[in-house]
Amino acid sequence: MADEDTHLILRIETKTPIDLNDFVAAFVGFGNQFERFHDGEYPTEQGNARFYVREVRAGSIIAELVPYIGVTAPVLIGGGLAGIKHANDLAKFVETYGGKLRNYFKKGGREPKASKGDLADWLRTVEAVAHDADGSLSLAVYENGEQRAAFVFDTKQAREAEQNLLEHKMELDKTTDADHTRVMMVFTRTNVAHAKTGKRSGELVQIDKIHPRPLPIVYASTLAEERIRHEIADADENVYKKAFDVDVNVEMRSDRPIAYRLIAVHDVIDLPDEEGY
Repeated sequence: MADEDTHLILRIETKTPIDLNDFVAAFVGFGNQFERFHDGEYPTEQGNARFYVREVRAGSIIAELVPYIGVTAPVLIGGGLAGIKHANDLAKFVETYGGKLRNYFKKGGREPKASKGDLADWLRTVEAVAHDADGSLSLAVYENGEQRAAFVFDTKQAREAEQNLLEHKMELDKTTDADHTRVMMVFTRTNVAHAKTGKRSGELVQIDKIHPRPLPIVYASTLAEERIRHEIADADENVYKKAFDVDVNVEMRSDRPIAYRLIAVHDVIDLPDEEGY
């Protein structure tokens, strides 16, 4: 590859041999994050971004990564790759990636907008160095033989990040309850089959007072489920023309409602045909 081509150099320094899974994971993490970064920058080109490893050099693990934007395999043209975006994109990617990962180098550090997918990728990035006695990892962008942007971390920072990332992942996985009594619930999708108590049914309901969108329902009470089943299967009126006065718990994840647990049904109310609910 010519010196003027834009590319990235990933360097991993370790005292002991790297576990193959950790070695591969680092590349997977970077690749996933580059794809997400590119999709965010260029929404009309989603799914077309890739990293290709051009060379892995002897000594320290030094990998030359080439970005490619396209729907097929890269095509070499004059020593370069067809479809490469300008270096500013790569520099922004490295700076953004490093900035988010650095949040986890201090105890209790968090990236507020991180998804579980992000956390998994960042864990892949730090594992090889975190599992070594005295290692480091760096990612740098080069253009015209000059370094444009870079970030680097060592074993101490990697271990702190690994702990914080695992804790953050547990926080996102954790489910909490919030109690709401005597709220109005309407069905947007029904299922006449019985669901196991405590498990999500195939039904969706909307409770405007709590959340603007329909969510799955979980029957926490057999009595409440039987009341609903009667209205769905046996009542003369259409269940979608009824509102239910209910008590629910809201199942939350990452501060967002993901399901309702139905505790009690107090009343069933017929909705006016002309106005709806």
